[in-house]
Amino acid sequence: MSKFKSVDIMSAYGGDGWSPRRSSMQEEIGDIWGLCGISNEWSPLKTVLLHRPGVELENGSLPNDVQMLAKPDPLRAAGQHDALVRAYEKAGVRVIYLKPPNTVTPNQMFVADLMVMTPEGAIVARPASTVRAGEERWVARKLAELGIPILRTIGGRGVFEGADAAWLDNRTVLVGLGLRTNAQGAYQVSAILADIGVTVIETDLPRGAMHLMGILRFADRNLALAWPRRLDRSAVQLLKDRGYEVAMIPDENEARNGFALNFATLGPRQILMPAGNPITRSFYENLGIVCREVELDELAKAAGAVGCLTGVLERESSSPL
Repeated sequence: MSKFKSVDIMSAYGGDGWSPRRSSMQEEIGDIWGLCGISNEWSPLKTVLLHRPGVELENGSLPNDVQMLAKPDPLRAAGQHDALVRAYEKAGVRVIYLKPPNTVTPNQMFVADLMVMTPEGAIVARPASTVRAGEERWVARKLAELGIPILRTIGGRGVFEGADAAWLDNRTVLVGLGLRTNAQGAYQVSAILADIGVTVIETDLPRGAMHLMGILRFADRNLALAWPRRLDRSAVQLLKDRGYEVAMIPDENEARNGFALNFATLGPRQILMPAGNPITRSFYENLGIVCREVELDELAKAAGAVGCLTGVLERESSSPL
C-alpha cells in the first residue's frame, strides 16, 4: 500500500493546504517585487536610476560618430552628474546607480532612453542606433537585481526608446514614432500595456526630433509644456481634450541649445531643469512652477540633459489600474 495519500487531496494537486495566489501584480509591488511604478508624469518623484559617466567619455571617436554634439570633458561631465545626484537627493529623491560591470558606450548615461516604467514593472527598450545597441542589457540586469518586474524587452525588428513614451493619465500612454521608435516597437509597447488595461496613442514626430521627451513635458496633472510647431497638432488637441493646458515655451534658442524643456518633474509644478535658461525659467515660474536648477552644460554636449539622464523607477501615489 502506498505511503502517500491519494493525489486528489494533496496540496500540490489543489487539495487541502493549497494556497491560491489572489493578489494582482500591482498589489505585489513592494512585497514580493521591488518598489517601482508610475502611471503619470507629475506626481512626487521617489526613485530614479542614473549612470555616472566615466572612462567611456574618453573614447577617441569624433562626436558625430557617437551621436554627440561635441566631446564632453570627462572630469567636468562626471562632476556635473554628481551635482545632478545632489540636486535629486536634496529634493528627497532616492538615487540608484546603474554600475555596469564593464566599460560601456559613451551614451549609457542617458538612462531614460533604455526603459519605461509602468504600474506593474518596466518595459526594457531596444535602442534604434548601432552606436547604443546593448546598453539596455545593463538596465535589465539592474532591474532584476532590484527585484523589479520586467514586463517585456522589445525584440524582433522593433526599436523603441523610453523617452518616446509619456503617460497622459493612468489609462493612456502617448508614444512618439520617428527616428528612435518604429511601428514594430510601438506595437510591442501597445500590446503589453493593453494587457494591463492601458491604451497607447501614437503621434508622429517631426524630422530632426530625437524623442517625444524633447518636445513635450508635463509639470502637473493639467499642465503640459511643448515646443511650438514641433508637437503634432493632433497631439496638442488630444492633450486639451484630456484637460491639459498646453503652454508653448517661449525661446527656441534656450530649448535647442540650453535644453530648457529637458527637465524632470519632481512633483506637481516642481521641476529640476538645466541652468542657464533665464527666459524659459521665468516663463515656467509665471505658470506657478517652482524651478530648481543644475549646471549641465558639459553633459549637454552629449545631446541630452536632466530628463534624458533620468530613468524614473517610482512616483508616489501612482493611481491603481
